This record gives sequence, structure tokens and C-alpha cells, in this order.
Amino acid sequence: MTAEELRLQQAGSRQKHWKRWGPYLSERAWGTVREDYSRDGSAWDSFPFSHSRSRAYRWNEDGIGGISDRHQLCCFAIALWNGKDPILKERLFGLTGPQGNHGEDVKEYYFYLDSTPTHSYMKFLYKYPQAEFPYERLIEETRRRNRHDFEYELLDTGVFNDDRYFDVFVEYAKADIEDILIRITAVNRGPVEASLDLIPTVWFRNTWAWGIDERRPRMRLEDLPISGSAIRVRHFDLPMRWLICEGKPEILFTENETNLHRLYGADNESVYGSPYVKDGINDYIVNGDKGAVNPLKIGTKAGVRYRLNIAAGSTATLKLRLTTNEPSATALGNEFDEIFSTRSSEADEFYNRLSPPQASQDVIRVQRQAFAGMLWSKQFYNYDIRRWLRGDPAMPAPPDSRLTGRNSEWKHLLNEDIISMPDKWEYPWYAAWDLAFHCIPLALVDPDFAKDQLILLLREWYMHPNGQLPAYEWAFGAVNPPVHAWAVMARLQDRAETFRKIRSQVSRAHLP
Repeated sequence: MTAEELRLQQAGSRQKHWKRWGPYLSERAWGTVREDYSRDGSAWDSFPFSHSRSRAYRWNEDGIGGISDRHQLCCFAIALWNGKDPILKERLFGLTGPQGNHGEDVKEYYFYLDSTPTHSYMKFLYKYPQAEFPYERLIEETRRRNRHDFEYELLDTGVFNDDRYFDVFVEYAKADIEDILIRITAVNRGPVEASLDLIPTVWFRNTWAWGIDERRPRMRLEDLPISGSAIRVRHFDLPMRWLICEGKPEILFTENETNLHRLYGADNESVYGSPYVKDGINDYIVNGDKGAVNPLKIGTKAGVRYRLNIAAGSTATLKLRLTTNEPSATALGNEFDEIFSTRSSEADEFYNRLSPPQASQDVIRVQRQAFAGMLWSKQFYNYDIRRWLRGDPAMPAPPDSRLTGRNSEWKHLLNEDIISMPDKWEYPWYAAWDLAFHCIPLALVDPDFAKDQLILLLREWYMHPNGQLPAYEWAFGAVNPPVHAWAVMARLQDRAETFRKIRSQVSRAHLP
């Protein structure tokens, strides 16, 4: 049994919750049905990309190459700034359904390079242009094209000419279930030195603004007697933890609250008793607004700002550790590197056993990265239809038309789970059809997760009282073919075949 198989066994028997943390952060939480409180149900317009840096999400969070706990109370991801963009790169950009000439379309280059089933080792790559990101050009040029034209891609804009971009690798290795090592590597692929602000960010999902549970978690700068820096992260439903950071970067604090002034012209301080809001770190770095972050070094969102100048072809590497262990002088030392090396080797060992016999190295690499894509596409999905239809106590009441509108026949639906997504940007919501197909390859690496996903949609807080499975959030009542039954049958056949092989081996072992 490999080390990763042992972790899967421990997770399945609930001896150790190795899957408590994973890549459960969405890549797009704006423009979803869940965040739509409009009168006409136009989800893309109700919460557009331009609001995403300033407006607190109600149901789930998003980020680049990020992770969260399985209830998404605490989140971690990276933010970037090349000194030219009009906003921090905190989330992936793309065109909405109405904007794209072939529907919604993410306009970024990013790759899921590796992941074990328990997420004991993960690797992600994002390609960040050194030129100003062409947000408006992508929108305007696409507007001029029709559905018969090719899509206007980020590469077409010229921002990657002469290889003037950064490869930003984000890796995670688990020393234990609540001890996560983070290594971020930025490589300047361009011909000249270039500057990069790299801002690892930790924050709490906003659960306090809706009038249901007003308790507020808190993070603050920790005074350390050792070299390095740390943020104390205290949430009332989680163990105390720290984000330990290499060196002495600038650490910025704000609140994960909607910027009412920017979006609606209201005064933040009179509403919140504080001027610090979700886009405070953005305004401090990009706009030079020194009053946008909290000088007391406390908040519900914190960014660790590393200001890098990277020579042509050179690399800069940062180490961080999100852990329930108190900061120590050795937290980012030799042990850190040894754990990364061990987890990477264990991932190799696990996937080598899955490689098809006689397969070429290219086929093996394709298979492994395909599994990585499946495993990185897990997402925390949160949706309480009854609450969504009626609205929250502390928010304006939704229009009455909602009570007979979209998904109003699914009032029983109450989802708060880790679910395999079709795509965490273009389709950041589960779809019964897709999920059934996902479970076939997922069963090859994590049979328990595949089985649990198939069972999940049959639970009474998913399945409609009439027996229908929820299709997808745009129309839970849409009709799908019976692929779920097919996937369950395929899964049972796989288990039966495995049992026959085991029984045959046992029988042969006991032959005289």
C-alpha cells in the first residue's frame, strides 16, 4: 500500500480527515444564480465582474490557485500585480454569457498540473502577462464578432509577445491534516528584468453580514520572537491557526465587507463602523490609498505583499505555512523542503501504480494531468433555496416574483458540500449529468469520493420529493437522461470485478 493509499484509507474510515482542506475555492463566484437577487433573474448582470473585487459574496468565495476548508470558512489564494494593471489580479477574468460570441468564456491561461486524491500534494500554474491585462480590449473586440467568427483570445492581444510574462507556480504539501505547506515560484520568461507584486492572501468567507449569525472571526498580525512573519487566524468554528510567512513582507489587513461607497455611493464607516472593505488591499497597492488598510493590523482579510524584481529567465520562490502549530524557527526550514520532496515522491508512487502497462511517458503524463484536472475541480457548493427565495434578514427583501420564479419548486434544496464541478470558472455549479460521468474516472483514484458523490444527489436535501435529481442551478427542474443510474451501475460493476479478482487471488493462495 502506498502512502497516499494509506491516507485514503484513513480518510475513508474517518481516522484522519485528510480531505478537510483542498482546492475547494471556486474560480468564479460572480455571475452565478446563487448571487442573483435581481427582479428579472439576469444573473450575469446582477453580479458582474466589475463588482467582484468590491462586493462580499453571499454563498461562496473565489480565487486563483486557492484552497479552503471543506466548509469554506477560511480561504487562501494568491493575488498578483505587475505595476500596470488597473486592478489586482485576485480572480480569473472572462466574458459573460451575453458578452461572449460563443457564450461565457474565461480569458486566462492556467493549468492544473498535479494533485493526489487527498490533496496531500498539489501543483497549479498561472501565466501572468507583464503588460497591462487587456480587460476592455477583450470585451470590445468580442462585441464586434458574431457566433460564426473565431473567438478573440488573450494570446491574440499580443500581451505574451516576446515571452513577456511570469509563470507563477503554486504548490501545496500537507504535513498533517491541519498543517499545509505552501510554495509559490515566479519565473520571469521575458527578455528583461520585470517587477511583480506577489500577494498571498488569507480571508474568511463573510458569514456575518446577513443577519443570521453576526459573530465575526478575526485575524491579526502576530508578534514573533523569531525571524519571519505570521498572521494569527482565529475562527470560532475552526482550530486556531497561523499563516507563517517567509521574511518580513508588508502585511496588509482589511475587512471582507462590500465597498458600499464604490458601488452605491453610501458611507462605509457609518454602516460598518469601519472604513475598511473588501477591495482595501487593491486600493492600497494599485491606487496608493494609504487609508484603505487597517493600521492596527487586524481584519477578516489579510494580504502578504512581496515586492519582487526578477531578472530575465530567473526565479523567485516564497515559502508559507498555514498551520495549527504555533510558529517556530524551523517552520520554513529544512523540514519544509523535506516534506515537499516526500509528498511529491509519494504522488509519483501513487500514480505509477495507475499507469497503463506499456504506456509511453507522454500517455502517462496526460493521464496524470487529467486526474489533476478532475481533482482540482472540486468546489464548496453552498445554496439554501428557501433562504435565497426569501432573502436574508439584514438585506433588502427580494422581489415577490422570486417566490414563483426560478427554482421556486425546489424549496427543500439545501446544499453545503464539496462537489465535483464541470469547470470552476465557466460552470462553477454542479450538473447532475456531468457529475455522473465524472464519477467514472474519479473512482479510479478515489472510489470513496466517487461513491459519495453519487449518493449525495440522492439525499433528501438534493433529490426532489417527486424523485427528480437537481439538474443545475440555472434550472434545477431541467430534464436529464438517466446517466446517474448508469454511473451507479458502472461503479457497482467495477466493484464486483475487483471483488472477483480478490476472491480469485485468495482462492489461488489457499490451493494445496
